[in-house]
Order: sequence, then structure tokens, then C-alpha cells
Amino acid sequence: MKRLTLLLLGLALGVTATARAQGLTMQMSNGWSFSFAGNVNVFWSFTKENTTAGSAANSSIRTGLLPTFATFDAKGKEAGMNLGIHFGFAPQIQNGGAGGTHDNFGVGTQAGAQIDMRQVYLTLGLKDGSQILAGRELGLFGRQNILNDMTLFGVGAVGNGLGQAGGTTLGRIGYGYIYPNFNAQVTYSTKPGRSQVSLGIFQPSILPGSFEFTSIPRVEGEFTYNQRSGRNNYMFWVGALWQTAKDAPTGGTSVSSLGGTVGIKAGLSDLTVTVSAYMGKALGTTLMFSGDEVGTTDPTKGKKSDGGYAQVMYKVSPKTNLGVSWGFSRLKNTTAGDGNENVISNNYAYTLGIYHQWTKSLKLVVEGTQEGSTGNSAGPIPSIATMAPGAKQTDVSAGFMLFF
Repeated sequence: MKRLTLLLLGLALGVTATARAQGLTMQMSNGWSFSFAGNVNVFWSFTKENTTAGSAANSSIRTGLLPTFATFDAKGKEAGMNLGIHFGFAPQIQNGGAGGTHDNFGVGTQAGAQIDMRQVYLTLGLKDGSQILAGRELGLFGRQNILNDMTLFGVGAVGNGLGQAGGTTLGRIGYGYIYPNFNAQVTYSTKPGRSQVSLGIFQPSILPGSFEFTSIPRVEGEFTYNQRSGRNNYMFWVGALWQTAKDAPTGGTSVSSLGGTVGIKAGLSDLTVTVSAYMGKALGTTLMFSGDEVGTTDPTKGKKSDGGYAQVMYKVSPKTNLGVSWGFSRLKNTTAGDGNENVISNNYAYTLGIYHQWTKSLKLVVEGTQEGSTGNSAGPIPSIATMAPGAKQTDVSAGFMLFF
């Protein structure tokens, strides 16, 4: 198992070499090796709301889209197989913003510097170079969308009215793609190379308040293709998701959740262009399976969602990249369930960022984002915030990311 990149995934997923963790590796007497790696990031984030109820400004010292990470790996070889285990702790640095929180304590979803055990998995590297991953890890559907988002190294969108919230920022989650989530899974991946196929079964998710019985696992898949020609390189990916849930333990009705995603990344000398898109039904928006998946009158009809982002990065010097991106996420009514197919929410964001590799391990990031809504929005996270139609928010951030 390779040293982890910023996302601390068990598989090498194409994150730039300058972003790789340095890590510490120790060789054991029994032939196994142990490694420790991770990152700490700290950002000053300023938000300024612009709503019909007035404007509010907040400053926060917080973690960005990527949480701080401490990861522990052990690997060895037995019976011709490469075996490995991985533990990934992902806390944030800030306290929660609600309820007069203090020290490490927060209130509900606003909790701040709590232990976030995102990753616990084992890997089996087979003799043909393929791999089985079993445990809790980032899902396949939509993972390339977030892996190739420049705001992964910064703050991106914060969420309207969430200037003092706990947890990580949104980046472009809910403003260009749906968050893939860290889920329990058993995933098979072919040998890494120019092309790779990954297919897995996942812990299924309930649709809160309606379809809460899941008798079979969710299925997710991903295909990636990489091509290099001189100083130019290209990457193409597609992903898919399917699951079904019922509203009764026996009999009853069911609803199927479907998702598809596609993207391309082209590196042309010093210029890199990334375009991605997704479509879904009965997935919800922003965070999958967190609400707003089905119609109100006829809950057997899944609400449709779509979105995407376009991003341009230019290397202005050997250590500095300038990036600009735009993206949106929409959620629609269902004709049968709600009487029309009107857009419920349409959240968008523009981001401009400077990403400077100060040293081999230290990155300096400055970003500016304007986020807003043009729909009858339920907010980027329905259970946390409400973004009224026409609402806008400006987010400015600057900070450090140190990888070890």
C-alpha cells in the first residue's frame, strides 16, 4: 500500500506529487512495515452575507475542506499477497459555533474539534496487481469530482450563514458535486495503470422518514483512464451508483436511488482544465441521503438532482498555481410527487484561488468565493441552513497546509 496523498486514500488517485505526504516509515523485524503520515491545515475565513434580512459578517479560524489528518498504516507480504491495514483520524481545529461552545465541545451537528474516525480498512493486494479494500473509506461514486477540485487544498464555499459552523467547509460540495461520503464497503479494483475499474458493495443508506429498510447493499462503480503525451496528460472518469430501499419490512413499496458522474481533466503544459458533471435520482443534494430524496405527495417518486463544475489552473511559476472555477448543484421536484418539476434549489459558487508550495511540505493558500442561490432553496445542507432565493455570500480565506 502506497503512502497516502492528501486525501489519505489507500489507492494512488492522481493527486499532484507536490501534495504527497512525507510520512515516517519503520521496518519491523517480522517483515512488516509501519508508517505515519498526515497534515494539519489552518485557515482564517471571513464571510459576509447579503440577504433580504440584512447582512452579517463572521470571522473564524478553522479547518478547510480537507480536515487535518493523522494516518497509521501497516503492511506486509504473506502467501504472495500484499496485506495492509489503515486507520485515519480526521479532526477539525475549531470549536462549534452554536450554543456558546468551549474547549472541544459542540452542540449536535455544530460540534467542532471532535474525533472523526473516517477511515478503518484492510487491503489485499493480489498476485495479478489487483486489490480488495474492505472497511470504511471514501465512496466510489463522485470521488474523482472532489479529488480533482482545487478547493480541496483550501476553503471554497462555506455555506450561507455558516461562517461560525463546526466541521470542515464545503469547498464545492453542494456547489458542483454531491459528497461521496466515507462508507463501509468491500471494493475490488483492477491493477493500476492507464485504465482502472473499481466496483464495490456498500452499506446502504436509508431515506430518512420514509424508506428505512434496506435488504441488499448499495452498488457503486468507477472507471478511470489516464493518458500522457510529453508535457501533456489527460484523465477521464465515469462513476455510477444504485441502491433500493423499502418503506416496510415486508411488502410495502420501494424506491431506487440512481446516480451517474463523468469528468475529464486535461493538463496542457502549464494549463490544466477540469470539467465534471453528475446526475441523480433519489440521492438528495449536497450530502447524499441526508433528506429531500423523494416527493412530498408521492414518496415513491425520487427527486432529480444534477450539477457540475468547470475549473482552470495555471502554473504561474514552478511553485505557484492560480485557479478559477465555477459550479452549481440543483434539486428538482417530481411531477407525480409534487405536481411539477420546478427547481427546489440551485446553489452556485465562483472561486478564485492562489496555491503556493512554500516548501516541500508547506502550502500557502489564499481564496475568494462568492456563493449564492437562484432557486427556492432549502440550503446547501437542509438540516443546517436555509438559503433564500437571491441570497449571496462572499467568503475570503487565507491559511497554511503542512503535510508530513
